[in-house]
Amino acid sequence: MLASIAHRVPPRSYGPWEQVAATIAEGLVARGHDVTLFATADSVTSGRLHAEAPAGYEEDPSVDAKVSEALHIAAVFERADEFDVISNQFDFLPLVFCRLTSTPVVTTIHGFSSERIVPVYRAYDDVAHYVAISEADRRADLTYAATIHHGIDTTAFHLGSGDGGYLLFLGRIHPDKGTAWAIEVARRAGLPLVIAGVIQDAEYYRREVEPHLDGGSVAYVGPVGPDERDRLLGGARALLHLIAFDEPFGLSVVEAMATGTPVVAFPRGSMPEIVRPGVSGFLVDSSTAAVTAVAAAADLDRAACRADALARFSSDRMVDDYERLFRRIVEADGARRAAATCRPPT
Repeated sequence: MLASIAHRVPPRSYGPWEQVAATIAEGLVARGHDVTLFATADSVTSGRLHAEAPAGYEEDPSVDAKVSEALHIAAVFERADEFDVISNQFDFLPLVFCRLTSTPVVTTIHGFSSERIVPVYRAYDDVAHYVAISEADRRADLTYAATIHHGIDTTAFHLGSGDGGYLLFLGRIHPDKGTAWAIEVARRAGLPLVIAGVIQDAEYYRREVEPHLDGGSVAYVGPVGPDERDRLLGGARALLHLIAFDEPFGLSVVEAMATGTPVVAFPRGSMPEIVRPGVSGFLVDSSTAAVTAVAAAADLDRAACRADALARFSSDRMVDDYERLFRRIVEADGARRAAATCRPPT
């Protein structure tokens, strides 16, 4: 399991890629698989840990990102013959090593950060096994082995009553995530807004968020760990997810649903695959519609919202999907090698 080394695995607060890698690794270990996790040295795993970087480069400024990533990726492929399959939860860079090993490499594409990286995916489309994290994030010019929605440890989230009386924004503070839209909708709905997450765009925060902070109607509580996230989500009347980009997935959306908290979202990217209108929230096309949806969210059955999340987005379901995919790819690779061995010489 090749994880990102931007953060520890599992992350202390923010780190969606690292969280997914941790969830899959732990699930496979629990099922009796021998898993080696390539991650930072301060990572925690029930499997075997191989570390080149002492800590995540987003958490420790002394860690050089480029150097650490080079050593990190090289370590996996230098040991490739020890493994049946390599699960690449990192990004596009490990793809360039795919032709240098006979071990199958399954790459989960956590979205395309830029069109500039797409040529790498195209170049290795014939040997790589790509996993899309939503149907919305599939590209017509790539070949996919599967679409596997993310799953979460649903036992870490509990049904909340929403009695906190506030709306919640949970995620990166960045124009893409619509923090400013959430502030506007909360103001128009007449409800306080709690903002939680890392500041990824400092200028946007300074210009669009900070002027509204008063500790009451709009409060920023910073990044939050698992326990605080569960409490904040469970106490919220609704999660505002008014994104300004085609989001490949949305872990915070699924986490909100797991606490019974409805989601009010713009219908971009994967949102129509995740949010079931009238059950786990509403898809809206404007801030005015979002205000109306906030009022309607109070009438939704929070237990039904949680049940929907547990049925579709549990870690067990995700691990099932990956285990099935890994087995299929390994068996096909074994059959290919056997056929090549039996082929008469030319």
